Amino acid sequence: MSTHKDDKTAADFTSADDFKADALPMLIKSLQQGTSMFSAADQQRIVDARKRRAENEDEDDDAKEKEEEEKIKDAKE
Repeated sequence: MSTHKDDKTAADFTSADDFKADALPMLIKSLQQGTSMFSAADQQRIVDARKRRAENEDEDDDAKEKEEEEKIKDAKE
């Protein structure tokens, strides 16, 4: 699971002048070890929180879109 921000961070990291391709296995292992610090319940809690946040953002986007449509409709009248 990755977000746009994570993708950008990874791209910035791997495109750095001092990044060497042979460092990739070490980077992967380090990231995997980091995830093992969290229990399955903690991992699920994090996933659930991300889903809720995404749903809330979608609802906010829908509300903003509806508001804009109403403004356009009112301006035409």
